Amino acid sequence: MTRLGFLIARTLRDEAALGRLSVAQSALLDDLADKQVALVGNARALAQTDHGAQIDAADLVIRINRAPMPAPRSHGTRTDWLALATRLDDADRARIAPGRMLWMSHKRKRLDWQTATSPGFYLHPLADYQALKARLGAQPTTGAMLIDLILRSRARRLDLFGFDFFASLSLSGRRTAEQVPHDFGSESAWVAAMESSDRRIVRH
Repeated sequence: MTRLGFLIARTLRDEAALGRLSVAQSALLDDLADKQVALVGNARALAQTDHGAQIDAADLVIRINRAPMPAPRSHGTRTDWLALATRLDDADRARIAPGRMLWMSHKRKRLDWQTATSPGFYLHPLADYQALKARLGAQPTTGAMLIDLILRSRARRLDLFGFDFFASLSLSGRRTAEQVPHDFGSESAWVAAMESSDRRIVRH
């Protein structure tokens, strides 16, 4: 697809055309098989921990959106996959340097050409977004969509870092829970239920 073709497909919300830029979800799930995954959220409380070495020791490190990493001690340094619901500027893209980019947002008009043509690019299906939204009763966070996706794979273990469901707010912004379109109570209860039924999940 040419850049002009991409812009037209994005404007017209041509999901089939945009989907042709993505690896198949089955291929992405296969890449997770047998891996210990560190999923790093953006809770401010993570900055007060010493989890960095444990994060970097995982087989696969996945970060979210602008992926603030204030210190290696708390956050580690590796980013294998970056899951996005927002555009990155060039400085953040260079700082994070992800090996693969995943577009999780249902807002396709925010997707940029550089991300969509990056190696191993993945476009999360709208049907999956809608199904999780119905389950939670609100727009799911990028983190919730990733948890749902990873647990459908044969990943060996999923370690959650920086997930306190906005109790300590986010390192990536100043908004309060009331200013974002998510139901953090619902997400917290959903993750707790998943923890009790799936022993692969470890929340730090």
